[in-house]
Amino acid sequence: MRPSIMQIFLLFLAVIFIPAQSLANHGHRDDAVAGASQVVIFGPPEQAAKALAFLRQRGKKDVVPGLILALQFTNRSEGPILETLTALTGFKAAGWFQWMLWLEANKDLHAHPSFAALMIDTLQRVDPKFSLFFRPGWETGQNMRVRMEEIIWGGVGAMTGIPSLDNPHMTGAEKPGPADYLADDDLVFGVEIGGDARAYPLRIMGWHEMFNDTIGGVPVALAYCTLCGSGILYETLLPGAKDLPGRGKAFVFGSSGLLYRSNKLMFDWETLSLWNQFTGEPVAGPLAHSGIRLKIRPVAITTWAEWRRSHPRTTVLALETGFRRDYGSQVVYKDYFASPDLMFPALPRPKSPLQQKSYVFGIRAFGAAKAWPLSVFKGGAVINDHLAGRNLVLLGDSASRTVRAYERGDRQFLPHDEAGILKTSDGVWQVGEAELTGPKGDRLPRVAGHIAYWFAWDNYLGLKSELYTPGDAGK
Repeated sequence: MRPSIMQIFLLFLAVIFIPAQSLANHGHRDDAVAGASQVVIFGPPEQAAKALAFLRQRGKKDVVPGLILALQFTNRSEGPILETLTALTGFKAAGWFQWMLWLEANKDLHAHPSFAALMIDTLQRVDPKFSLFFRPGWETGQNMRVRMEEIIWGGVGAMTGIPSLDNPHMTGAEKPGPADYLADDDLVFGVEIGGDARAYPLRIMGWHEMFNDTIGGVPVALAYCTLCGSGILYETLLPGAKDLPGRGKAFVFGSSGLLYRSNKLMFDWETLSLWNQFTGEPVAGPLAHSGIRLKIRPVAITTWAEWRRSHPRTTVLALETGFRRDYGSQVVYKDYFASPDLMFPALPRPKSPLQQKSYVFGIRAFGAAKAWPLSVFKGGAVINDHLAGRNLVLLGDSASRTVRAYERGDRQFLPHDEAGILKTSDGVWQVGEAELTGPKGDRLPRVAGHIAYWFAWDNYLGLKSELYTPGDAGK
């Protein structure tokens, strides 16, 4: 369960009031570099100019991450900071976004020891609750698997700035009824586990980016990163995980308000560890080195009309969520989804084969990973392919961002006919959320995958992942 307000307040006091001195000492706040870096962000203009002159004369690149941090938060002219950055690095860029890309590309650059305390001070001024994610050990990288320099503020408050939907109220799909707020072409995340079918509209989930629910008796969380275009369904109970928090009860997740390479960092309420939304792994905090990786469950994006047609007994997220938001069709993130540009920095691969916000369908299974451009499913498609020696069939339609994948054994599936019927030489197959069922009762299991923007898939998996090209499919 999510902690109560009082529990959060007490934990806040424990983290802020006691360990703050430890963070200050370990972060070398009182040395000249630490003081100058703080003055650049928070001091009056005259003192900031002197601090920049000192850092420039010192001539070491370890202060560059702090200066880039200043670019995001200072409300004064960026010119002097940009000039100092160029003097220290020899690189010239127009602003914070470009400098963050430079920082990501320069992975061997190590920040000055005072950077952790500077970052924590800065974030606490935005929202004191951000301090709950920072414990002693951050400043030395002991509890981190990502560079602290690349963790950035996402523009919202900590923990509840983007509130998750926990065990949300669901309603029936009957017409007329409470689900009439949905248009037929509204997209939904469709999930079915153990015969329990549920729909979570993207027009609502875009405001909340996370639900914690139990479907078919299985505790799950949908981590929806609107910036990445990805909604990933994770199983949140860790059976057999010995000596780890969460054993015997499910994790409950929220959105931290922090980002890493334009991907949200979610957190669990039990340990306040930060997790990579895209990989399902904790990357900072008490669980950073636990080896946990959440199991991915199948989820499909499709239209409300299609989901309701194929799942007439489905329930759907009720419009009354307990929060006041504009849940209208195509309202949330409308401009971002329509733009080819990213809102936050993530370094693209040189000569990338796809545009950064091209949609792909990705699978991580059998010890391997592969992505299929959503465009190959234009008009509806059946693709026979393989991954790590396992034969797959993928059924998709780019118009609704719908792709499902199944193991196919040694069968070859035929293209859809005009009626959209799925066939092999054996006859007609029925499409289900858990499996394909053949004319002789044969069953082929679903393989979990999800939609994402290419930049996100490539940023986290890169050359470790295959990219499907038409004509490459296995027989």
